[in-house]
Amino acid sequence: MKKKISILDVKKCKETNEKYSMVTGYDYTTATIINESSIHMILVGDSLGMVMMGYESTVPVTMEDMIHHIRAVVKGAPQTLVVGDLPFGSYNVSIKQAVANANRLMKEGGCDCVKLEGGSEMADVIQSIVRAGIPVMGHIGLTPQSISALGGYKVQGKNREAAEKLVSDAKAIEAAGAFMVVVECVPAVVGKLITDSINIPTMGIGAGVDCDCQILILQDMMGMYADLAPKFVKKYANLREVMVEALETFH
Repeated sequence: MKKKISILDVKKCKETNEKYSMVTGYDYTTATIINESSIHMILVGDSLGMVMMGYESTVPVTMEDMIHHIRAVVKGAPQTLVVGDLPFGSYNVSIKQAVANANRLMKEGGCDCVKLEGGSEMADVIQSIVRAGIPVMGHIGLTPQSISALGGYKVQGKNREAAEKLVSDAKAIEAAGAFMVVVECVPAVVGKLITDSINIPTMGIGAGVDCDCQILILQDMMGMYADLAPKFVKKYANLREVMVEALETFH
């Protein structure tokens, strides 16, 4: 049985050259399967709004939704570090609101840390949550909660000015006390630039091979989710086809 890594282990992975892996998980059964694998971390992401609840975006997901799913994953994966996602509207009103909701994810959900989206504009929020004793993972690049402002699911950091802004955001997140930052859907060269510019590790998703660690949405990599297929996702299986075939056999 694998040993559960800690936040301190993640912080040191840049020094030790340890390449941690993370996938999303939203329910008890899936969490038990991930827990039997060598995967180090599970993100209970607000992507559950699309993958598990059928929404068109992550925006409608509530704190109650997140706590419900986090609690189930924590029970199913005791040897895996669990990250809980702060949903849209749960941390952008005030610092007091952000700290209170981060506390809820930790206390009611039981996760090991929280994740939130945003760059330098969220630095004071990150700093306050960290000061409250809660580890924070940042998230820059393509930030799904801001999809309306971004104009859709598009590659970020495609020009020099945008790339420099992402580096600046990563540095601000680091200075605020985050232990890691997710970098999503940016050119590989920008992923490397961000990774080389900060001392905390990067968790890449569609950001090139030079990020310190990598994450994928489980249903994407397993070929289960058919509604949206990011170009950067490699399918490691086609479970949707297998499951349909099994159902047809039973029928």
